[in-house]
Amino acid sequence: MTIPASEVGDLLVALIRNECVNDGSPDSGHEARSVETITEYLGVAGRLFEPHPGRQSALWRVRGTDPDAPSLMLLGHTDVVPANPATWTHPPFSGERSGGWIWGRGAVDMLNVTAAMAAAFKRVLDGTAHPPEGDVIFLAVADEEAAGTLGARWITENHWDDVACDYLLTEVGAPALPTSVGTAIPVTVAEKGPNWRRLKGKGISGHGSQPYGTLNAIVPLAEAITRLAETPMPVDVTDEWRAFVAGWAPESDLAEALLDVDRLDEAIDLITLDDPGFARWIHACTHLTVTPTVLHGGVKSNVVPDSAVASVDIRALPGQDTASILDHLRKAIGPALAEEIEIEAITEAGASSSVASGPLWEAIGGAVGAEARLVPTMIPVATDARFWRSRGTVAYGIGLYDDSVAFGEFLGMFHGADERITEASLGLTADLIADVIGRLWS
Repeated sequence: MTIPASEVGDLLVALIRNECVNDGSPDSGHEARSVETITEYLGVAGRLFEPHPGRQSALWRVRGTDPDAPSLMLLGHTDVVPANPATWTHPPFSGERSGGWIWGRGAVDMLNVTAAMAAAFKRVLDGTAHPPEGDVIFLAVADEEAAGTLGARWITENHWDDVACDYLLTEVGAPALPTSVGTAIPVTVAEKGPNWRRLKGKGISGHGSQPYGTLNAIVPLAEAITRLAETPMPVDVTDEWRAFVAGWAPESDLAEALLDVDRLDEAIDLITLDDPGFARWIHACTHLTVTPTVLHGGVKSNVVPDSAVASVDIRALPGQDTASILDHLRKAIGPALAEEIEIEAITEAGASSSVASGPLWEAIGGAVGAEARLVPTMIPVATDARFWRSRGTVAYGIGLYDDSVAFGEFLGMFHGADERITEASLGLTADLIADVIGRLWS
């Protein structure tokens, strides 16, 4: 089955223009706009979930011919992160079409795949595709960009019977890996665990012109953040990373270095010379990452602040638990500062993974074809897949892309400026998903 790339592109442009920006606050997102767009495209209303006004998710289901056959969910989110127009070539919510590309926030994270899923699902819904043996479910979900609190997390905790499934396809898919031994297609089988922390500093307020005897809450917090940023991040070579390197199959000396904790950082520095985006991703997949991202303190220029707050984005590898994370934070900050700084958990989740074998893996391999091989891949970001994996669902992230953008450059667009995707890639991804649906029960 060939799905017109222009059809997927039209839907993607509409989703981008809906501007479902999720800034983390309950009243942002407005995903109801994109639920309406997808409903119009499919021609059938789905089951709505709305835990907060405007924060809509919608589910559609096509029943299979065999009630005992395993079910498959296509899971796409409709929210996007904020964008600064000043840093973009084209306005981030214009959905500009130019030279075969579609530009806009969400073009790679993940409105492209959501649109491709909708197009593939439509063929099942209207009977164009062969009737599936098992149920096929399409869930367009809200709030993925804020830990799923008003989206996947809420739905799986409150309506599991409606969204339970055996297999699941979602993000992240990426372009083919650079390799000297044939085309290698990354398939996400695992992801790091988000363990965001809030650091709080307390002080004694006073007039800014008379600092003596006051205690400025910003100063110790700023020092703690600086120490976190400057302290080397713990490195670990996990089984997931070994599987990726084996599938990628770089030249032998580089492969050995990438699997050696003592040589890994040196190998990353070498890769940076040619592909900084790929090097950044490798570093994230092999280290506990600790990134200060937000800092607030003070109320006025002439008032000594008595409180300050910083947010830190921490991503844990498999095997790195809460205790090991806190141990690293306290050691990096130092015992004296650790007494002054309160560390509060914002979100805690371990790494999640699915085995790279079985019927869905084989269906993806068959759809990709014998000329390419699948590479089981761990990603450093969190997706909604973790809420299903924790309940036993096999979940993968897939996509197919043309050679217009390299692996590292593509990954650098996530939450960055100038997100864009080729229309040809949209067609490839939609065809891949449709083919996987057709092969899963064969």
